[in-house]
Amino acid sequence: MLAPESGDEYYLIAVVNHDEAVRRLAKRRYTVNHALGILEVRDQEAIDTLTPAFTRAAQAAPQRLFDGHKDSVLVRLGIDAGLLPLIRGLTSEEQLDVLATLIPRRQYDALCGLASGLSEDEVWQELSQHVVDVPADVDPNDLAAAVERTPDQYRMVSGPDELAEILAKPFEAWLVYLNRRQHNLAYRDSYRGSALVTGGPGTGKTVTALHRAAFLAQRYREDEGPAPILLTTFSRNLAEALERQLTLLADERVRSKIDVINVDRLAYQLVSRYRGQQPQIADDRELAELWQKAATASGEFSSAFLEREWEQVILTQRLPDRLAYLACDRPGRGKQLRGAARGRAWPAISGVLEQLRQSGKQTLLQLAQEAADTLRERNTEGGEHLYRHVIVDEGQDLHPAHWEMLRAAVASGADDLFILSDPNQRIYNNRVSLERLGIPVRGRSHRLTISYRTTQEILNWATPILTGEPATGLDDEPDSLNGYRSDRQGNRPMVITFPDRAAETRGLVEKVRAWLAEGVEADAIGVATRTRQLAREKREALREAKIAAVGAGSKERGSVRVDTMHKMKGREFRNMAVVHVDDSLVPLPAAMTDVDEDPVSYEQDVLRERCLLFVACTRARDALYVSHVAGHGSRFLPNGAATVGGRG
Repeated sequence: MLAPESGDEYYLIAVVNHDEAVRRLAKRRYTVNHALGILEVRDQEAIDTLTPAFTRAAQAAPQRLFDGHKDSVLVRLGIDAGLLPLIRGLTSEEQLDVLATLIPRRQYDALCGLASGLSEDEVWQELSQHVVDVPADVDPNDLAAAVERTPDQYRMVSGPDELAEILAKPFEAWLVYLNRRQHNLAYRDSYRGSALVTGGPGTGKTVTALHRAAFLAQRYREDEGPAPILLTTFSRNLAEALERQLTLLADERVRSKIDVINVDRLAYQLVSRYRGQQPQIADDRELAELWQKAATASGEFSSAFLEREWEQVILTQRLPDRLAYLACDRPGRGKQLRGAARGRAWPAISGVLEQLRQSGKQTLLQLAQEAADTLRERNTEGGEHLYRHVIVDEGQDLHPAHWEMLRAAVASGADDLFILSDPNQRIYNNRVSLERLGIPVRGRSHRLTISYRTTQEILNWATPILTGEPATGLDDEPDSLNGYRSDRQGNRPMVITFPDRAAETRGLVEKVRAWLAEGVEADAIGVATRTRQLAREKREALREAKIAAVGAGSKERGSVRVDTMHKMKGREFRNMAVVHVDDSLVPLPAAMTDVDEDPVSYEQDVLRERCLLFVACTRARDALYVSHVAGHGSRFLPNGAATVGGRG
């Protein structure tokens, strides 16, 4: 707690055990920003360690990062005078990135603005928009006023009854909370064209999408006809979650103006409507069998290679025949295919497509392309576009065929597409350039960097899962996690090793039971595994222990959510367990291209599997529990968590 120098108002910062509280207070310092009047916290222990090291290193540097800015300028922008020695020792933006989780957020934002070339006035304008009421004079001892000006991090309560009321709210009630940065993006009066918002897990992309949809919907009268707004994402489960969250945010009149549907379902409905009959879709099992037979018959290519060659080259480029395939470029594909090799690959691929045609079935991606063609033809004939605005959540996982359909569903112009994306959470093999698909976003890209879901301890542990080169975003720019941070602190993740799978399952049951006993709602507990079979086994184990457990997309209330890592995408939980993170499962061998067959695809698969584990671990808001069998942990698991052995 923070105790005031005078008065009787005390400030609750966190509820943790005694030793952890002592450790935190020994290293952190709370102050009032002398320019903005907000309450801030910094890691004074780390700052004291870094300052002399940076200062010594800077002595040999010809130029330092902030040589062009006087101390008075930095102070006017809210930089604490006590941080000036550290800042004067910075020689590069890479060193500045190190401070992202150590110094107060707004001070870091100010320094980033100056380092990127913004003027003092531009930096101040950006900073001040995040504060409700910037005071003319700041009292550094008035903690109450500082807390009032920092509503995205703190809330004033009058007594234990009000505090109990806040803490008793269902976890779901927090899912539509909007901070000022998100508010500015969601409630901007208009964008001149398509806009892109990126950010790491928990930065509020989904809630920003929901508020943007509601804001646009309020512009339309109830009698203006069909819903003018599409809110979409890549899976049915996520679309259903969006619809549930929208009911928490908007009334029935507003919701009536918003279609919430995933891209595959939208394609199915469009083709059914304009074709006059329902299309037949080949399921995953049928497709796997067809590609495997083609691979076996070729004796040269794997089933994964052939399927990806079709999805990422032939389908994406709409190559109509063998000659077009022989002459095309293959960006993003690592294995070199000369003319003769392509000539052998084409009949294997076209044979699968012919079998689909003869059976009267399509893949979902073929369906999306047909829907796109249908909409373009309708638009050419003078029909109105299907929607006036399209809002896309989890855009990084959409295939070019989906983007073609969405581009054709809305006329180009102001506020046409509002896209939320995080390439570091890409869990499918789609590589997309919006510019090439007629969706320019340059100059209208925005980045969210503060995680409001998970704690800094979980982020510190999970971020190293994503090693190597930064992922490429939908705007063709590299997107790293530099500057990504949380203002929430908590306990470190716990990694448990067990002697065997059975013991690991018993350990999971014990952990879930303990969380429930602590008062965590069942719906706020998630359990993720790599495969469907393991998810079914864990659900059954919990049910045998008299603990209600359902899949991630179930509408049943009062149950722990247990599903695959893929199905956990786009969801969040107070407490999260990620189990069976073994080297035989993460990465999953069946999902990997052989490195000798296509080294580029192999590296893409490694990154996708890393992203998948990262996604699963960052579903946690307060607590993360990871387990594996001793001696067989995944090579993706980072160090730095509390690691203990489980009982047999």
